Amino acid sequence: MSLPEFREVPLTSNLMPREIESAASLNERLGLSFSSLHLLTRALTHSSYTNEHPEATEDNERLEFLGDAVLDFIVGEWVYQHFPEMPEGSLTKLRSFLVRNERLAEFSLQLNLGNALRLGRGEKTSGGHRRVSLLGSLFEALIGAIYLDAGLDKVRKFMKPLLDKAADNALDELHDPKSLFQERSQALHMGTPHYRVVNTSGPDHARSFEVEVLLKDEVMGRGTGSSKSAAQREAAKDALKNLQFIN
Repeated sequence: MSLPEFREVPLTSNLMPREIESAASLNERLGLSFSSLHLLTRALTHSSYTNEHPEATEDNERLEFLGDAVLDFIVGEWVYQHFPEMPEGSLTKLRSFLVRNERLAEFSLQLNLGNALRLGRGEKTSGGHRRVSLLGSLFEALIGAIYLDAGLDKVRKFMKPLLDKAADNALDELHDPKSLFQERSQALHMGTPHYRVVNTSGPDHARSFEVEVLLKDEVMGRGTGSSKSAAQREAAKDALKNLQFIN
């Protein structure tokens, strides 16, 4: 499967799709070849939709559970084969990075899956189709559906271009900036880093956090991100740069 052309929209966007894409359209656009469009529709159905539409009796939560397990295996297998010289500890970190909810949400954005997500009125008007947590869960549900419909080989083919594209960022994750900054600051007898949130902005579904990292009450770096952990990593990267100038 080759990645389709798409207009990338930031995770913090609250733009609403003009029209919900049908399961049939998504099936054709991504070349999924589902034998059961009912199964694909179920993967695209959030519980908020079934709460408002009694006729839609199934949401995607069970498929999400299954997809989570399938992703752990497929991504673990890909990492193992893609990096044959990598030790076990690094393989584990790499797999964890690639199955993190934020990463799965990015996969959903790359494929424009949010435009096909069936949401209840409240979730829809609040920008649920761009919410990181929902997009990550949607991707897991889709993987669960692909597995049930066509098996592991189909999932492997579907995931390969996405994983290949994410490989460089995944390798960067092995050098976690927070751990690296702590190691260096302690080696220099500068103490243990402390992180604090200094600003929060944006609506509830698209928060942006600004974080400072301090050593002995001195601000060493700042960073922003869509989650506290992401902002902390950016602050640690900034602090590592500043540490070079100090030493």
